[in-house]
Amino acid sequence: MTAPENSKFLLDVRNLRKYFPVRSGFFAKVAAHVKAVDDVSFAIRPGEALGLVGESGCGKTTIGRCILRLIEPDEGKLLFLDEDLMKLSRSQMRIRRRDLQIIFQDPYASLNPRMTVGKIIGEGLIIHRMGRSSELTRRVRELLEIVGLNPAYASRYPHEFSGGQRQRIGIARALALNPRLIVCDEPVSALDVSIQAQVINLLQDLQDRMNLTYLFIAHDLSVVRHFCHRIAVMYLGRIVELATSEDLHSHTLHPYTNALLSSIPVPDPTHQKQRIILEGDVPTPIHKPSGCSFHTRCPVGKDKSICREVEPSLAEEAPGHFSACHFSGQI
Repeated sequence: MTAPENSKFLLDVRNLRKYFPVRSGFFAKVAAHVKAVDDVSFAIRPGEALGLVGESGCGKTTIGRCILRLIEPDEGKLLFLDEDLMKLSRSQMRIRRRDLQIIFQDPYASLNPRMTVGKIIGEGLIIHRMGRSSELTRRVRELLEIVGLNPAYASRYPHEFSGGQRQRIGIARALALNPRLIVCDEPVSALDVSIQAQVINLLQDLQDRMNLTYLFIAHDLSVVRHFCHRIAVMYLGRIVELATSEDLHSHTLHPYTNALLSSIPVPDPTHQKQRIILEGDVPTPIHKPSGCSFHTRCPVGKDKSICREVEPSLAEEAPGHFSACHFSGQI
């Protein structure tokens, strides 16, 4: 996919941090903090799909929820069209959420079982007072058609649908207010492979038709490579590599990214692929290793003193290709 040429950012995330307190003892005092998101910066252009990948627990979903302020960030800036979302009041943020929507990971838990499909999709329209009853009904039917469902399904309940159909309903709900940015929080991970392809193709078609911008959170690198213009790789709450999808796969700079890419299965039984097995377990985000957080498992910097002592910053090693490694490209 070709990235949009527009250089002005729709969303600019700067030095975002989110720490969760860990309490212990009789008085539940704060004993430590889980550093879920630790100084993360990136930007997304209009019409672009930015993939956010990494192991479970690395902070991907927390970033998405912080952007929407479903979770309040501790520090940083969230510039949406040059407006800092963190400075908005609750009522102002409620209005801004017309432009910011989310597709949740679990299509079963994210739909209210007591509401009909029509009410689920139209709830945002009612909250933001975007039309009368007849207009809402027409809009709901239109959205169901857009996502490939029969408009007559508006009177049914979520339990009457399969997982793929429920996710289409979730997509229709996200589209209801004509948003500028949609956070896709692993929208296909709970679906069968064949259904995953249908949902991904639907999201791509909607992006082309409606000029949507996506923050696509996932752990399936093959899906992200197919869908996203650029990819940001996360490890223990920080971005360790950021590049276009093509550059990331053809010229990997960070050892962790290289290990992730080696885990992608190849649909050819005759192909012999060298798998990189990382030693040890992922360190706890409560007590991160000193220096580079990845050095305890890194095949390159495990025995290097600079990796143990100095935390690398995310630097541009090539045009548009960023890496946080003291030995970028030496893999």
